[in-house]
Amino acid sequence: MGIEVKNIKKRFGKHEVLRGINLEFVPGKIYGLLGRNGAGKSTLLNIIAARIFPTAGTVTLDGKTVCDDDSALEQIYLMSERNLYPEGERLKKLLKTTELLYGSFDYTYANKLAAEFSLDLNQKFGKLSTGYRSIFKLIVALCVPARYVFLDEPDLGLDANHRELFYRELMENYAQTHRTFIVSTHLIGEFANLLERVFIIKNGQILVAGEVEDVLAKAYLIAGPKEDVCKYSAGLNVIGHESLGNIYGNYVFGGVDDERHLPDTVSLEHLDLQKLFINLTNEKGEK
Repeated sequence: MGIEVKNIKKRFGKHEVLRGINLEFVPGKIYGLLGRNGAGKSTLLNIIAARIFPTAGTVTLDGKTVCDDDSALEQIYLMSERNLYPEGERLKKLLKTTELLYGSFDYTYANKLAAEFSLDLNQKFGKLSTGYRSIFKLIVALCVPARYVFLDEPDLGLDANHRELFYRELMENYAQTHRTFIVSTHLIGEFANLLERVFIIKNGQILVAGEVEDVLAKAYLIAGPKEDVCKYSAGLNVIGHESLGNIYGNYVFGGVDDERHLPDTVSLEHLDLQKLFINLTNEKGEK
């Protein structure tokens, strides 16, 4: 059945962070949860993992309310952007503490990953750089037996080589375990090819939800002389525009009907996920 989020709302004082979020994570997929800073991504992930409680709404796993059922909660692991580990604890001890909470921790895999990332597990957490703190948290996330793994900004502080290694390990882990991964990241261009489904959140609401392939099939750049582009784009859902010299472009989301005549002066091409995200979440609706 998976994880079902129903009408989740969250207020902090007078500020409404989440405004009726509805979504579902079915087993065995890699999801992207995308949004600008302050959109409510981390708040939503913390609610799903029962680290904070919603103002309204419910989160269920296979029909069981997560916050009321320990067996359901054990199936969810959240790698938080925040550092929640004690600074003075050695990494090996933190792995054992994780095993007490989740059980059957894969130490063989953890040691293999530590060697690949050149991470000494005898170090204290507080001595690690930002990048190596992320690496340690990623190792924990990949080695716990939870069925649903949420990764909140997993690439924080990672250099290009370590990010590439992480992407490879994530895909290998996914292929072997068929677990569900939900990734919240700002590096959309690097992650785009790994994602199967995507949720784009803006101002505390889900703006777009669907298979990545289906979403991108409705996203276009229409480019050419401004007059011709605007005439062709009339009536379409224009989410942004840009110009470079004599070339003008409209970004469109929602599809283009086949009966619309495309002039020879105008080109039509699909957007990538990052360009779609930028234009959908731009506060002014234009670039």
